[in-house]
Amino acid sequence: MSFEKFTADNAAMLLIDHQVGTMGWAKSMPFEELKRNALMLAKSAAILNMPVVLTSSMEEYAQGPLVEELKTILPTEFEARIKRLGIVNAMDDENFAAAVKATGRKKLIIAGVTNDVCTVYPALTLVAAGFDVQVVADAGASPTKMADEIALRRMDKNGITLTTTNQLIAELAGSWATPQGEKLVQVLMESFQ
Repeated sequence: MSFEKFTADNAAMLLIDHQVGTMGWAKSMPFEELKRNALMLAKSAAILNMPVVLTSSMEEYAQGPLVEELKTILPTEFEARIKRLGIVNAMDDENFAAAVKATGRKKLIIAGVTNDVCTVYPALTLVAAGFDVQVVADAGASPTKMADEIALRRMDKNGITLTTTNQLIAELAGSWATPQGEKLVQVLMESFQ
């Protein structure tokens, strides 16, 4: 097995369904921790000028809008977000699939809410299509701890690399001594507050 580092130059980030209603259903971790981690990823991608694809499902219904802070952190990506009409596997939405392809990247970082529905299916689809996929397990959650654990095990078993927010930020930074690294370490510090 070989390891090739994910970098800002070779990876893209997919943030799936970080919506206020859906996040409220994800009880396997505290809402504020889940939100903080998702926003830390968005901030890191913005600092690194990485391609980011945002998507939401049925914003007008109980799922609600994407968390408001994403509009401030990633304004262009927020306006270009893919609004799915109830399609469970985001990769089954032709607009989302086209946006992922348009990044031109074969390494994809995925975080979604919930891990057991919103994240698992696109991750499985993408790894089967030959993409190198990392799922940020703590920037997603599920309605129960068991649902989250089973989803993560299923992804792990199928060749998806599981990671955490801090681990991924450190991997992308490579060095804290660069101008971008100095900004990223400040983002990383948010998890210790």
